[in-house]
Amino acid sequence: FNDLIFICRSHGYNIKKKQQDVVGFLEALKIDYAQLDIASNEDNRRWMRENVPGEKKPTNGIPLPPQIFNEAMYCGDYETFFEAKEDNTVYEFLGLTPPPGSKVVFFLFLFVSPGTRFLPGDPLKTVG
Repeated sequence: FNDLIFICRSHGYNIKKKQQDVVGFLEALKIDYAQLDIASNEDNRRWMRENVPGEKKPTNGIPLPPQIFNEAMYCGDYETFFEAKEDNTVYEFLGLTPPPGSKVVFFLFLFVSPGTRFLPGDPLKTVG
């Protein structure tokens, strides 16, 4: 497996719903993952808390599940997963190579001079 999802089996409805959303989406894409319960395993809880980057931790310092990792690489929490799902960038979010034929969105940032615009299906066109 590649991805680790830290979950909590004995937590509120909102957290369970988020966990189910992540797991269901990974299963639909046939992405291998492992669920690690932080409620019943102190080592899992400690590892998760130590490996979520400081800027991603809430003010109390204790991140809530689900937290998503690709092995030891932190991918993000539910909110960043949801954004990646909405933007169709889940493979990039997870640090995975998309399978052949999958729909992947690439972003191209360009510096263009004033009066230049993009027209659908055409290369760059200069206006005026």
